[in-house]
Amino acid sequence: MSLMTSPRLYRAADNLVKESFAVVPGESVLITADDRTEARLLEAVAASVSRAGARPLLAIAPSLPFQGGLSDPYVGDSLKAAAIASDVWFDFCFPYHAGSGAHAAAMAAARCRYCLLALSSAESFERLYGCVDYPAMLEFNIALAEYFGQAAGETVRFTCPRGTDVRLTLDKMKMVRKRVCNEPGMHTVPGTQSFYPIMESVEGRIVIQALFDEYYRALREPIVIEAAGGIRAFRGGGAEDRLSFDRALRRASGGNVYGNFVHFTLGFHPAAMMTARQFIEDIRVPGSNAIGMGLPWWEPGGGENHPDGIVLDQSLWIGDRQLVDGGTFVGPEPLNSLHAAMSRRLD
Repeated sequence: MSLMTSPRLYRAADNLVKESFAVVPGESVLITADDRTEARLLEAVAASVSRAGARPLLAIAPSLPFQGGLSDPYVGDSLKAAAIASDVWFDFCFPYHAGSGAHAAAMAAARCRYCLLALSSAESFERLYGCVDYPAMLEFNIALAEYFGQAAGETVRFTCPRGTDVRLTLDKMKMVRKRVCNEPGMHTVPGTQSFYPIMESVEGRIVIQALFDEYYRALREPIVIEAAGGIRAFRGGGAEDRLSFDRALRRASGGNVYGNFVHFTLGFHPAAMMTARQFIEDIRVPGSNAIGMGLPWWEPGGGENHPDGIVLDQSLWIGDRQLVDGGTFVGPEPLNSLHAAMSRRLD
């Protein structure tokens, strides 16, 4: 361990590499980053891979201008080849490769375990993987995913202090949260749980305070999105926000004007902080809700551009059961006990 590596960062790297992805001797591990990613973050992860007896390959390139398929013209053939030939792919790039041609080829080859990390900050990575009782958080995350899965067909409502008030019918789950990511496929950072709407059921008003479209930022004025099945209209934000959001929605809609709502989320990570710079951490802040818009990622073209807006301090109900009150988890047992068992670690 470098003298400049904190115990928390050291623990975070091991939680990712060993506990979450069960990297074993002899595996080939691709670590992709861009010119914004902090060196000490990459050094910590690569060192953990080496300690596990695996072979790390660090690939650094200029930041992509877009995520997913829109980034294809900017991704070299050498990275595509490395992704296909890797057992594990830790993607720290933001915008990220998920949804791109390289990612699709790696998934089709059915060898690679891909993790969408999309973090440039060592401190954010440290908080998400190293400043938490990691096994306890996974237990709650898995139980919460199962709870949403069992509630398919029920009505979900969520609100926020800025005026959000939405109802939707819950669809079946699209991704399963696992304790160990030991099978090929796509995986994400724990600390938030997606839930999926029957798309034509979404009705109401969504007020977002941060936005990832062509880049990620806190909004200087909230954007209000009107939902009636799909995205019908929006207003607010700064002039530059309205322009980029309009472009992103039209690109992501598949020709259906502004498109639909792909997913909603419930953030609950006990160590996450609102940074306004690290999207992946911000959507794990307790009470946050990342609203995915456009085409579903599981449909052709759906991974090409996926705008996300963030609602903060949400209250959330499934049927008549309240899970969150102003950002505070108040869900039923056994979820409440599992949530209480999570703790922030600063040692």
